[in-house]
Amino acid sequence: MHYSAYHSVDVINGEGTRCTLFVSGCEHACKGCYNQSTWRPDAGHLYIQALEDQIIADLNDDRIKRRGLTLSGGDPLHPVNVETILHLVKRVRRECPDKDIWLWSGYQLAELSEAQQAVIALIDVLIDGKFEQDKADPALLWRGSSNQIVHRFT
Repeated sequence: MHYSAYHSVDVINGEGTRCTLFVSGCEHACKGCYNQSTWRPDAGHLYIQALEDQIIADLNDDRIKRRGLTLSGGDPLHPVNVETILHLVKRVRRECPDKDIWLWSGYQLAELSEAQQAVIALIDVLIDGKFEQDKADPALLWRGSSNQIVHRFT
């Protein structure tokens, strides 16, 4: 898996102060996407164990209280990302049990594969659906277009 950016402190992509990982790989190619540089699965940097260890350390850092982890992209549920994302989410659940996990995906909840559903079973909030430029609304909370749905599982 590749990623385009990691922010150890983020207050924009979900509730509270968070760690945010922007993965690479997206097959939706939404017109008007603000993050087109993440579409190629091999864009950006190779995701390595040291980054995963840093994410866990940042989530557990008492100096800056973080509410949780945000996974965005690209698309964390792109087939090339699912195995690594599942591993990361399981590790966060195990080592940071008091943190929530948010995930943005262009896939809709009803169309997810079994592997993608395994990730969803371990997160707290899913924002699903492709960005649709004709339904864009900057006043929407946590989503770019009105067709997207915020699913809160906990």
